[in-house]
Amino acid sequence: MTTRLDEIALALRHAGLDGWLFYDFRLSDPLAYRILGLSEDGVATRRWFCYVLAHGKPRAIVSAVEQHRLDALAAEKIVYRSHDEMLAALGTALNGARRVAMNYSPRCAIPYVSRVDAGTIEIVRAMGIEVVTAADLIQHFEATLTRAQLLSHQRAALALRTIVDETFSEIGQLISAGRTVSEASVQESVMARFAAQGLTTHAPPIVAVNEHSADPHYGPTPKDDRAIRAGDFVLLDLWAKEIAPESIYADFTWVAFAGDKIPVEHARVFEIVARARDAAVDLVQRRVAAGEPVSGREADRAARAVIEAVGFGDSFVHRTGHSIGREVHGTGANLDSLETLDDRALIDNTCFSVEPGIYLPGKFGMRSELDMTIENGRASVSGEPRQREIVALLATPASKPHSSAKA
Repeated sequence: MTTRLDEIALALRHAGLDGWLFYDFRLSDPLAYRILGLSEDGVATRRWFCYVLAHGKPRAIVSAVEQHRLDALAAEKIVYRSHDEMLAALGTALNGARRVAMNYSPRCAIPYVSRVDAGTIEIVRAMGIEVVTAADLIQHFEATLTRAQLLSHQRAALALRTIVDETFSEIGQLISAGRTVSEASVQESVMARFAAQGLTTHAPPIVAVNEHSADPHYGPTPKDDRAIRAGDFVLLDLWAKEIAPESIYADFTWVAFAGDKIPVEHARVFEIVARARDAAVDLVQRRVAAGEPVSGREADRAARAVIEAVGFGDSFVHRTGHSIGREVHGTGANLDSLETLDDRALIDNTCFSVEPGIYLPGKFGMRSELDMTIENGRASVSGEPRQREIVALLATPASKPHSSAKA
């Protein structure tokens, strides 16, 4: 039977690497535990290494204090007591290696995978070994999803789309009835809908009114909670996943206006953002359909070029999208040429967001976010239809499309 370690060894051979050196100190690298299939339970107060070779049996280096820490891997075990013994054990384990992957990123270009401290990298390099980033390996073993996980994402996406529709409808009804509704009350309502749908999340959604929406990660507090009234612009960013273990997040941002007619400036900025979003989607779908590689950096540039062409480049302050997994911000390729330079390819069986934005301080911020998956050589948008225009919360029934959030 093929084990995870066998799969890693095969990937190392394909990559032309001698091995992959995992390292942890006090749970400093959760990726190592997940990729190796180790439990994080129990005492973990000493350094350990696991060297998975492209050819040969894995080697584990553990402290005499916690010498059973890596027993689940059935690796050749070297036990150390002192610092000098640890270094000698590492030299023995790495003997003959020339190019070794570690969970780090040169110049910390991709922080999600940069888990090993500089001093430990220095120790390995001092042995005459070339240390290369494990970023692509991490994406392959940590960010690729099973069929069941992809289906869990799709179910979460459909549930979120329903919640968007219901939330915007509720806001419109409350305003029309002259009842109080605010950022915080909408946030609480969305959390209740998550529970009713069997969803969970690590943090409440973003509900941002008017100038608050110009802060990409705004969150209402008792001090600055804003009432939502007629004439207000509302941004709703919500993310959640099913409760079952290994479920995958969905993550959407929709926008609405508490009126029956969308202001010209808001409509213009939304049209630009939507074109940027669709430019990234189109590039990914076209390349994947043709069997051609596409990197997260290229997808970001496709969206960013649209916004820069109309003079809003400085107002697009974040990357175009992020990997999605068991955490809403996953460890796969991000759509990013701004905050980092993510040249990793967008690969099969992964999920990611596409969410360009334009932020005008003191006025409003416009973001439109959807999710995409790549599966069996096909790139798809989750939870279609995507938002095509700002939702008019107070439009009369006769003037509304069949579903206001499905315009």
